[in-house]
Amino acid sequence: WVQEEAPDVLCLQETKCGVSAVPPEIRALPGLPHQFWASAEGRPGYSGVGLLAKTEPLNVTYGIGDPEHDADGRVVTAEFPSLFVVCAYVPNAGRGLVRLEPRMRFDAAFLEFLRRLDAQKPVLLCGDLNVAHAEIDLCHPRANRANPGFTPQEREGFTRLLGAGFVDSFRHLYPEARGAFTFWTYLGGARARNVGWRLDYAVLSQRLLGSLCDSKIRSTVAGSDHCPITALLAV
Repeated sequence: WVQEEAPDVLCLQETKCGVSAVPPEIRALPGLPHQFWASAEGRPGYSGVGLLAKTEPLNVTYGIGDPEHDADGRVVTAEFPSLFVVCAYVPNAGRGLVRLEPRMRFDAAFLEFLRRLDAQKPVLLCGDLNVAHAEIDLCHPRANRANPGFTPQEREGFTRLLGAGFVDSFRHLYPEARGAFTFWTYLGGARARNVGWRLDYAVLSQRLLGSLCDSKIRSTVAGSDHCPITALLAV
């Protein structure tokens, strides 16, 4: 699928492996020679992200400058001539919301990080943001109001991101699209019934809207409980 899609930049989340454990078939992906990996320190099999690029970035950074979260390997940022591309795997609030408070602290620190980048040049944020922002973004909103990914606190965090000058590219282009999900639990045949959530986003600086060509959910691509998304920009 990656070779057919032929992205200029490929962002991967929840890789669950350190740089030394990246499979050789990923290392050898045609057209993506520049690869940058972050993993959780001392926690193999947890979190992790990767950013793969066709052309070499001007600069690459890891983390968001927050010691509470940077050890988890959740963010890689690549600077290109016209924009920053941020690959992020946002913390899950956890069963019983046991990690909701750390999640809220991450959201606040992450927003400040994105603002600092945006002050330099436009930003494209790609990743698993672990939140369904609005009721239209999940199949059963009423039953999930107290569950991770749809609490008022998490949804408000995403609203603050939008209020800071960023745009949810898919919802901007398709404001009324229903059943547009990117995650389905493996339980109960949820994917076959499209009982899902939209947790994966391409969020961009408002001044990139003129460059936005499309934002697609590749829901037919198998291989994970998430599906890929594709942002198409003319930059």
